[in-house]
Amino acid sequence: MAWYRDHGRHSLPWRLTRDPYAVLVSEIMLQQTQVDRVVPYYLRWLERWPTVEALARANPAELLREWGGLGYNRRALNLHRMAVTVCESSGARIPDDVTLLKALPGVGPYTATAVASFAFGNTVAVADTNISRLVARLRLGVPGQKQAAPRELAASIAALLPASGARDHNLALMDLGAMVCTARRPQCDACPLAQACAWRMAGFPAAVTAAPLPRERFEQTARFARGRIVDALRIRPQLEDAQLRSLLPGRHAERLDEYLAGLEHDGLIERSADAPRAWTLPGAHRDHGRSSIASPKL
Repeated sequence: MAWYRDHGRHSLPWRLTRDPYAVLVSEIMLQQTQVDRVVPYYLRWLERWPTVEALARANPAELLREWGGLGYNRRALNLHRMAVTVCESSGARIPDDVTLLKALPGVGPYTATAVASFAFGNTVAVADTNISRLVARLRLGVPGQKQAAPRELAASIAALLPASGARDHNLALMDLGAMVCTARRPQCDACPLAQACAWRMAGFPAAVTAAPLPRERFEQTARFARGRIVDALRIRPQLEDAQLRSLLPGRHAERLDEYLAGLEHDGLIERSADAPRAWTLPGAHRDHGRSSIASPKL
């Protein structure tokens, strides 16, 4: 805790609030996205939709435009569905109970415990990637969470939870894992837990891994093509099949119908009410194509 007081990331904007809506927005944005990228989006989002009620009233097309550049677009729609659910079922109050939080759209076990701890101060263990890696090394003597038995790791994380001050405890472990006990180059000389670290005392045993499989280039993935379609509709409120096909390179163009069906199923696009072979963002016919931030380049 002394290390956290001196070195923790106290100035992150979502650390400066206990508003459960703001904390939930940050946690959804931070999923698979770096902290530095999230900060400006988080601030703009809360300026535009400062409450869960405001978000529930928002047009999904505008949410997707504001989200442009963060990736994993379904997260924006999940936030909207969460807001609608909370306003319809809980009187616009985000619950503080982990079980009730997990029942909300797009809220998994980690996000539920993070909101319960960081917004409400509940005594619950939070286990993000950084905490899991740190505790796997500290208590189980393995190089990372992938080498630990899930139940044993969960029990080890829970065993560290203090009777009081759980919020700062969780944040301290998270920052220590993110800043010192990193995945590739842990800075053991700077770690306040080094003398008690089982992995260090065992001589830093390395993970036994199989040879990595060749990775598919991002430009070859369905995620790339789907993102390109959504980005195009962020810029232009309506595009026909032929126009969208022309934006996709090579084999992606041949799979356009597959991508469109998947995006429609996920609620990220919808058929235009004006043209049967054209597509729009969900609800775009109601917002006249307005956008508060610059649209990304294709």
